[in-house]
Amino acid sequence: MPPIRTSRNRKPPPEGFDDIEDTLLEFANKMKDAENAPHEGKRKNESTWAIFQISHQRSRYIYDLYYDKEAISKDLYNWLLKHGYGDANLIAKWKKQGYEKLCCLRCIQAKENNFNATCICRVPKARLGKEQAVECVSCGCRGCASGD
Repeated sequence: MPPIRTSRNRKPPPEGFDDIEDTLLEFANKMKDAENAPHEGKRKNESTWAIFQISHQRSRYIYDLYYDKEAISKDLYNWLLKHGYGDANLIAKWKKQGYEKLCCLRCIQAKENNFNATCICRVPKARLGKEQAVECVSCGCRGCASGD
Protein backbone atom coordinates (compact mmCIF):
# COMPACT_ATOMS: atom_id res chain seq x y z
CA MET A 1 0.00 0.00 0.00
CA PRO A 2 1.46 3.42 -0.96
CA PRO A 3 2.12 5.94 1.78
CA ILE A 4 -0.55 8.54 2.41
CA ARG A 5 0.56 11.99 1.32
CA THR A 6 -0.67 14.93 3.33
CA SER A 7 0.12 18.61 3.26
CA ARG A 8 2.51 18.14 6.16
CA ASN A 9 4.86 15.75 4.38
CA ARG A 10 4.60 17.30 0.90
CA LYS A 11 7.69 19.14 -0.28
CA PRO A 12 7.26 22.83 -1.06
CA PRO A 13 7.78 23.92 -4.68
CA PRO A 14 11.31 24.86 -5.73
CA GLU A 15 12.59 28.40 -5.87
CA GLY A 16 11.09 30.52 -8.62
CA PHE A 17 7.60 29.03 -8.46
CA ASP A 18 6.24 32.21 -6.90
CA ASP A 19 7.24 34.14 -10.03
CA ILE A 20 5.12 31.99 -12.38
CA GLU A 21 2.36 30.96 -9.98
CA ASP A 22 0.03 33.78 -11.07
CA THR A 23 0.23 32.76 -14.72
CA LEU A 24 -0.38 29.12 -13.85
CA LEU A 25 -3.42 30.13 -11.79
CA GLU A 26 -4.77 32.05 -14.79
CA PHE A 27 -4.41 28.88 -16.88
CA ALA A 28 -6.18 26.90 -14.15
CA ASN A 29 -9.07 29.39 -14.12
CA LYS A 30 -9.33 29.28 -17.92
CA MET A 31 -9.39 25.48 -17.74
CA LYS A 32 -12.24 25.51 -15.20
CA ASP A 33 -14.20 27.92 -17.40
CA ALA A 34 -13.64 25.71 -20.45
CA GLU A 35 -14.71 22.59 -18.57
CA ASN A 36 -17.88 24.27 -17.32
CA ALA A 37 -18.75 26.00 -20.60
CA PRO A 38 -22.03 24.93 -22.21
CA HIS A 39 -21.65 22.67 -25.21
CA GLU A 40 -25.14 22.77 -26.68
CA GLY A 41 -25.11 23.23 -30.43
CA LYS A 42 -21.52 22.01 -30.80
CA ARG A 43 -20.34 18.80 -32.34
CA LYS A 44 -19.17 16.05 -30.01
CA ASN A 45 -15.48 16.81 -30.58
CA GLU A 46 -15.82 20.60 -30.46
CA SER A 47 -16.66 20.60 -26.76
CA THR A 48 -13.12 19.47 -25.86
CA TRP A 49 -11.21 21.79 -28.21
CA ALA A 50 -10.90 24.61 -25.67
CA ILE A 51 -9.46 22.19 -23.11
CA PHE A 52 -6.84 20.97 -25.59
CA GLN A 53 -5.89 24.54 -26.50
CA ILE A 54 -5.47 25.65 -22.88
CA SER A 55 -3.43 22.55 -22.07
CA HIS A 56 -1.23 23.28 -25.10
CA GLN A 57 -0.76 26.93 -24.06
CA ARG A 58 0.20 25.96 -20.51
CA SER A 59 2.70 23.35 -21.70
CA ARG A 60 4.14 25.79 -24.26
CA TYR A 61 4.51 28.42 -21.54
CA ILE A 62 6.57 26.04 -19.40
CA TYR A 63 8.60 24.89 -22.42
CA ASP A 64 9.41 28.48 -23.42
CA LEU A 65 10.41 29.42 -19.88
CA TYR A 66 12.86 26.54 -19.63
CA TYR A 67 14.27 26.07 -23.12
CA ASP A 68 13.94 29.45 -24.85
CA LYS A 69 14.11 32.08 -22.10
CA GLU A 70 15.99 29.94 -19.55
CA ALA A 71 14.00 31.72 -16.83
CA ILE A 72 13.37 28.69 -14.59
CA SER A 73 15.69 26.12 -13.08
CA LYS A 74 15.80 22.44 -13.99
CA ASP A 75 14.45 21.54 -10.55
CA LEU A 76 11.41 23.77 -11.03
CA TYR A 77 10.88 22.48 -14.58
CA ASN A 78 10.93 18.85 -13.42
CA TRP A 79 8.68 19.69 -10.45
CA LEU A 80 6.13 21.36 -12.75
CA LEU A 81 6.03 18.34 -15.06
CA LYS A 82 5.84 15.91 -12.15
CA HIS A 83 2.86 17.75 -10.65
CA GLY A 84 0.95 17.92 -13.93
CA TYR A 85 1.36 21.58 -14.85
CA GLY A 86 2.66 20.60 -18.29
CA ASP A 87 2.36 17.64 -20.65
CA ALA A 88 5.77 15.95 -20.49
CA ASN A 89 5.14 13.77 -23.56
CA LEU A 90 4.10 16.74 -25.70
CA ILE A 91 7.14 18.75 -24.58
CA ALA A 92 9.37 15.77 -25.42
CA LYS A 93 7.96 15.80 -28.97
CA TRP A 94 8.56 19.58 -29.29
CA LYS A 95 12.26 18.96 -28.73
CA LYS A 96 12.43 16.70 -31.81
CA GLN A 97 12.95 18.06 -35.30
CA GLY A 98 9.73 18.27 -37.29
CA TYR A 99 7.46 18.44 -34.23
CA GLU A 100 8.24 21.98 -33.03
CA LYS A 101 4.67 23.22 -33.60
CA LEU A 102 2.78 20.04 -32.69
CA CYS A 103 -0.65 20.84 -31.24
CA CYS A 104 -1.46 17.56 -29.48
CA LEU A 105 -0.29 13.97 -29.38
CA ARG A 106 -3.51 12.64 -30.91
CA CYS A 107 -2.58 14.25 -34.25
CA ILE A 108 0.47 12.03 -34.72
CA GLN A 109 -1.08 8.78 -33.53
CA ALA A 110 -1.88 6.82 -36.65
CA LYS A 111 -4.43 4.60 -34.92
CA GLU A 112 -6.60 7.61 -34.05
CA ASN A 113 -7.17 8.61 -37.70
CA ASN A 114 -8.57 7.10 -40.87
CA PHE A 115 -6.29 5.04 -43.10
CA ASN A 116 -3.63 4.78 -40.35
CA ALA A 117 -2.13 8.17 -41.21
CA THR A 118 -1.48 11.37 -39.28
CA CYS A 119 -4.05 14.14 -38.91
CA ILE A 120 -4.85 16.66 -41.67
CA CYS A 121 -3.43 19.51 -39.58
CA ARG A 122 0.06 17.96 -39.94
CA VAL A 123 0.01 18.41 -43.74
CA PRO A 124 1.91 21.56 -44.85
CA LYS A 125 -0.36 24.28 -46.24
CA ALA A 126 1.62 24.38 -49.50
CA ARG A 127 0.47 20.83 -50.28
CA LEU A 128 -3.19 21.59 -49.66
CA GLY A 129 -5.59 23.29 -52.03
CA LYS A 130 -6.14 27.03 -51.58
CA GLU A 131 -9.83 26.63 -50.76
CA GLN A 132 -9.47 23.50 -48.63
CA ALA A 133 -10.45 24.10 -45.02
CA VAL A 134 -8.14 22.43 -42.54
CA GLU A 135 -9.48 21.75 -39.07
CA CYS A 136 -8.33 18.93 -36.85
CA VAL A 137 -11.17 16.77 -35.56
CA SER A 138 -9.50 15.93 -32.25
CA CYS A 139 -8.28 19.36 -31.09
CA GLY A 140 -9.47 22.03 -33.55
CA CYS A 141 -5.98 22.88 -34.81
CA ARG A 142 -5.78 24.60 -38.19
CA GLY A 143 -2.26 23.59 -39.05
CA CYS A 144 0.71 22.55 -36.94
CA ALA A 145 3.11 21.31 -39.63
CA SER A 146 6.69 22.47 -39.07
CA GLY A 147 7.07 23.54 -42.69
CA ASP A 148 4.40 26.28 -42.43
